[in-house]
Amino acid sequence: MRLPELQSKIQNAPNLDFGTIFNQSIELFKKVWLQGLLTLIISSALMVPFYILMYLPLIALGLMEQMSVGQSGDPSFFIVLPMVLIVLVFVFFAMCISFSLLAAFYRICRNKDLGIEASDNYFYFLKKQYLGKVMKLALISVGIVMLAMLLCGLPIIYAMVPLSFFSIIFAFNPELSSTEIAKASFSLGNKKWFLTFGLIVVASFLAQIVGLLMCFIGVFVTAFFAYIPVYFVYKGSVGFENGDELEQIGNRYYDGDVR
Repeated sequence: MRLPELQSKIQNAPNLDFGTIFNQSIELFKKVWLQGLLTLIISSALMVPFYILMYLPLIALGLMEQMSVGQSGDPSFFIVLPMVLIVLVFVFFAMCISFSLLAAFYRICRNKDLGIEASDNYFYFLKKQYLGKVMKLALISVGIVMLAMLLCGLPIIYAMVPLSFFSIIFAFNPELSSTEIAKASFSLGNKKWFLTFGLIVVASFLAQIVGLLMCFIGVFVTAFFAYIPVYFVYKGSVGFENGDELEQIGNRYYDGDVR
């Protein structure tokens, strides 16, 4: 789907009902809770090396401070700067991993929702043909978040809704460029801002409460429920092409035929 067609569908999207989407989200979660848990486990496992790379320099800095007690009160600028850069690199790669796995999770949600027989490929968007676009979208996301934080943090409340559509629009429109995906995400985010914001807040709160009632460890099981309402907002606003056609688009893009 090209950007003009996608934006046209967004602008002409019908009104969506909060209660209907919430009930649909609960029903779909019953089908994909295991896939959501596996996505969380895979994401955490992939980020372990980056955690190690981030904390080793911080531990080294702490040891250096202990050794320099009584000398200088503040750590050197040339020590702090690399630490800050390492943290930023970690945040970037963590966002790339979570972004690609979330996009794959939305493909699984579509398959379960529409009854499409397909394997649960959690690494679908970690193929090298997609990595460049994933990294660009992660950079755009980091840039938007940092800009929002520089503006006293309040704009992040607005930006969180368009940012929540980045993964799902990429998942079902991989032929779009990274800037086109960002534009479409903000278009859909602006169009359905209050509805999406309300659904995210209520779903996140419910996921936390139910998870805590399940002896705390249940939080890991219910965590991905907060992402499912976004799927139904997209489905109700844009919809899907035929499942087979979507797979063909993805395969053509993977082979390099779609520009």
